[in-house]
Amino acid sequence: MAYKCAKCGTEVQNVYEGLVRCPSCGYRILYKLREPISKTVKAD
Repeated sequence: MAYKCAKCGTEVQNVYEGLVRCPSCGYRILYKLREPISKTVKAD
């Protein structure tokens, strides 16, 4: 699963259970990257 650092924007592939840090800057807030999902909304 891929994550993105909130501070520097580096994409992190492997995040270990006890070590949640960006390998580049050491920031501890990572966002989970999700696949783009296209949604269709029907207008009446």
